[in-house]
Amino acid sequence: MKEDYEIDDTFLNPKKVKGLEILEKSLFIGALTGITISLYRFLGEKLGGVFSRIYQWASQSPLYMGLTALMLIFLAVFVAFLVKREPMISGSGIPQMEGILHKKIHYNWFKVLLYKFIGGIFCLAAGMSVGREGPSVQMGACLGQGVSSGSKDSKTLDNYLITAGGSAGLAAAFGAPLAGIFFALEEAHKNFSYYVLLGCMLSSIVADFITKIVFGMEPSLQFKELNLLPLKYYWAYILLGLAIGLSGILFNGGILKTKDWIAKQKLPGYVPIALAFLLSAGISIYLPVLAGGGYQTIVALQTKDFAILFLVMLLLVKYLFTFFCFGSNVPGGIFFPLLAIGALVGSIMGKIFLGLGIDESYYLNFVVLAMAGHFAAIVKAPMTGLILIFEMTGSLSQFLSLSLVVLVATVTSDLLKGEPIYDELLKRILKKEGQLGASYYEDNYFKVTVHTGSICSNKRVMDLDFPSYVWITALQRGKHRILPTGSTVLHAGDILVLATDQGHYQEAEKELLAMTQEK
Repeated sequence: MKEDYEIDDTFLNPKKVKGLEILEKSLFIGALTGITISLYRFLGEKLGGVFSRIYQWASQSPLYMGLTALMLIFLAVFVAFLVKREPMISGSGIPQMEGILHKKIHYNWFKVLLYKFIGGIFCLAAGMSVGREGPSVQMGACLGQGVSSGSKDSKTLDNYLITAGGSAGLAAAFGAPLAGIFFALEEAHKNFSYYVLLGCMLSSIVADFITKIVFGMEPSLQFKELNLLPLKYYWAYILLGLAIGLSGILFNGGILKTKDWIAKQKLPGYVPIALAFLLSAGISIYLPVLAGGGYQTIVALQTKDFAILFLVMLLLVKYLFTFFCFGSNVPGGIFFPLLAIGALVGSIMGKIFLGLGIDESYYLNFVVLAMAGHFAAIVKAPMTGLILIFEMTGSLSQFLSLSLVVLVATVTSDLLKGEPIYDELLKRILKKEGQLGASYYEDNYFKVTVHTGSICSNKRVMDLDFPSYVWITALQRGKHRILPTGSTVLHAGDILVLATDQGHYQEAEKELLAMTQEK
């Protein structure tokens, strides 16, 4: 029986809400996000300078240190108050955005935006090992949600506009619009969607344009042009990928175990946050190369020749510093810290390779490529990692070597049973559903993507053993929408829209994901 295709013409038909309205609202979201994140970055940098001067002053005497510690404890109590008032501002914000997209959690977008902005600035300025990128993604998603909530067709536009906002947030945080687009497709939606692409492209470009007006055209990380390593030395890139993949496993495990350990201590919320503030002050005073998310670390690796044992010490301290800061539930992300740790691993491996006969002119290659590999191994978004490093560094000459490192790092992480960090963090948020009072399943439908090699791939609907409490309501194939029948053959890349009753939601989603994931 021939399949019945219905062309989705909503982009061409102004009576239907999609393409044109997505572009119109994405333009607005991109502008709002660009302005918001530019202000976030600007205030964070200015306040960071104030904290640096306070730490210099504190280092002059024990009395000044005591006064500074009291100030930091007061700030910790304030940030803990914000987190208690709105638990969804803690951590990165990317898992929360994904939870909103998949209709698993709900929160007040304006409250999260305001509290994340304020709390995140103090954590960044104090020198914590957290990044601005995750909060920027969440704040952009909140703006997208706010614009969507003002639309008569908010249910239709919701996911498109939230994703456009998140994409714009990453573009504005890093000055990397392409990475923002790929992140939305590869991490947030985990599939290609024509309309998601439209919105993300426009919002990211607009947000990046605004931030470049404020901060200039230079990449976030300025590296000199990297030399091309001769092919006979590419074995070094394979070893680098293996080391980076292993580091990704350690990083994810450390983040999750630290969060679990702190939660088990049953401490008042302000205590771990206060310890994170005090630890950040100590690092800023006595080991400033590791202060903050990681920008100073990455810059220092370009300009200073550190001994390999000192690099190992820096790596261990940065691991623990990041684990504790993020585990304390402060509003901050892990993007820049994971890049900095990747750069440290790359620096150590580079030193080893120099000792094995590779010329020192290639040392920076290992630092830069390790950042992309580390991102891919941790987040499981290899294309985003590739594009992100291209845009952040301004270096476009290393595609082959970069791809090799990213591939080996990702495969190594997979073989060691590493899970995407944001998926794992989202699971922990959902487990707290009753405790937080902010998570709930608000709809009885969900979407899954058919993957190559899955049970569903290249099978007819009638031949598949779907649970009795699940109904296939639609099938999206590229820009075409299909009303499936029993003889419809499912292909890799198809997006199934399924419905179930409220009591079977979690069970249905788990079973259908198992059927559509690669075996």
